[in-house]
Formats: sequence, C-alpha cells, structure tokens
Amino acid sequence: MNKTVTSPTNVIFCIGDGMGFEKVKAAGMYAYGEVGQLSFEGFPYQGEVTTHSADSPMTDSAAAATAMATGAKVNNGVISTALPGNGGELYTLLECFKDQGKSTGLVSTTFITHATPAAFGAHEPQRGNLPEIAEGYLNQTRPEVLLGGGGNGMTDTAAETAGYTVVADRDQLRSLNTDKISLVSGQFGDTNLPYEFDGLGDLPHLSEMAATALAILMNNPTGFFLMIEGGRIDHAGHSNDIERNVFETLEFAKTVKVAMDWAKGRGDTLIIVTADHETGGLKVLENNGVGNFPTVSWATGGHTTTNIPVYAWGRNAAHISGVMDNTDFFNVVVHNQSPTK
Repeated sequence: MNKTVTSPTNVIFCIGDGMGFEKVKAAGMYAYGEVGQLSFEGFPYQGEVTTHSADSPMTDSAAAATAMATGAKVNNGVISTALPGNGGELYTLLECFKDQGKSTGLVSTTFITHATPAAFGAHEPQRGNLPEIAEGYLNQTRPEVLLGGGGNGMTDTAAETAGYTVVADRDQLRSLNTDKISLVSGQFGDTNLPYEFDGLGDLPHLSEMAATALAILMNNPTGFFLMIEGGRIDHAGHSNDIERNVFETLEFAKTVKVAMDWAKGRGDTLIIVTADHETGGLKVLENNGVGNFPTVSWATGGHTTTNIPVYAWGRNAAHISGVMDNTDFFNVVVHNQSPTK
C-alpha cells in the first residue's frame, strides 16, 4: 500500500465467526425480505478475504483470528504464537494500541477465553490452554474490557485479584458507572452465551455488551481498540441450524449498528466487519419473504475454504477492496508496524 495514511484513533473490529456471504444473505431475507439491508452492507468499502492457515487450506478460528490480529499465518490451533517459526509471541493489534496508551477491549458471545478473542489478547501454542489464556488477559495484555461467557479458565477470583470489577448478568452490566470504571470482566454464565433464538434470560445481548464497552473505552482521549465477536454464528453453522444462525447474524448486525451510531460524524475511527471463516457450506436456495426463514442447503458440519466478506467504514477503510488475505488487516489498521516482537 503506497498511500500515506494516518492510523485511526479508534478501531472497532467486528468478527462474525463462521459468517460467510450466504449467512448475510439469509439473515437479510428473513429480516427485510431482500438482500443488502443489514447495517454493514451499506458500508462504502467492501471485498472478500482468503482464510487459509499456515498448515491447511481450511483454517480454524485460532489461526484465522491470529492472522487478523498479527498479520502472520500460523498453524491451526495456535494463538498468536510463531508456529511455524520460533514459537515467540506475535505482536497483536490489541498490544499495538495498548503500547500507544490507548484502551482496549474484547467482547464475545462465546466464553471469553475462546479462540477468536484469545488471538487478540493472549499468546499460546494451543487454543485449549484456557487457564493460560485467562492469565494472559489478566496479567499480561490487560484489556480494560473483557465481556463474554464465563468459566473455561476465567474465574471471578482471578479477575478481582488482577484489579477487575466482575459483573455476572445484564443488570450488573447496566449498573456499571461507565465514566469511572477502568477494568471490567463480564463473566456471563459458565460457558458460551445462549443463542438469541432461545432467549438470554438475565444475560446481556451482544449489542448491549458492545454499547457498554464503547462507553467505557471512549473515556480515553488517546483512543481505543475494540474487538467484537458474534461467536455463535459459527456454532449454529456447525449444527446446520438456519433459525439460530439467522438470529445470531441479526444480533451481530444490530451490534454493528451500535458501533456505527457511536462513530457517526467522526473522522478518526475505523470499523471493520468480517468473519474468520465460513462454517457449514450454507447455500440460500429460495427467499421466502420477511419473517420466514429462507430455504437453504448445507454442505458440511465443519468449516469451509470459501472466501468470506469484509465491509469497512471510516479512517483507512479505502484500503479494503477486491480480494484480500486475512493477514492484510494488520497493515490496514497500523502502517509501518512490524507484526513480530
């Protein structure tokens, strides 16, 4: 990229885990009766992204998120560690922004130590090293905001010992004084958040977690980096469940709208919306109108090698176009920055 570009003050990186082009199409048909109407589909810059990992044409979330977070290809299952390579820690976008004095946050509908958020805030040779990932968050990278499902290596005691205020449900999240809170760990339940289709009970929606994260992070005048993951789009894809897939995608689109509304009128913010890979090999066969799930077919219960969409708005967004690789995102956000440390 030859243009001289000023890095954004704020970056909101939204990842729909498993969200391929057909997932976007299906959700639009259900909600609006036509395609092209989801919040991010109106973004001025769009493209598609290749997703292979270092050791396979078919990536997993760990390798894909690492590529996005660091600009480096790694083997499947690896969390921001140079494998293949010397096994050293790969420098992430979250760490880059932290080193500039900016605030950082990770928000997900999966448990917070899951592969996608982990790749931005931790370094482990295996994505299953959940207690070590939690330790990396709390005592190494220290994002100001950690909001997602609980358990899986993360505990109230560990977070509180590290100086975080722990919240466990929607009411506690809403009661936070977002003007004064500096470190918050939302540990909602003991695993992934429930599907939107099934109702969340007293736990927060992704859009609510994102709004709270933005309210906290915006207090830093230097800026912030926020990664938001709609993680259960992937899970519904693995189950070939179009109803839950559509509802997760629509909540993800609603969350992007929250980010758009926050950033409206600002010239210093970049919003990227993409996926880590496609899950399920979904194909939309027929549009059945508003409020009706489209007729679809599924090719697999696993991931696919299909290119995934990307949409961008704001500072540096013009560098999103055509066919890109997932390692390109690092340099779209941060120019002249080495992806290793």
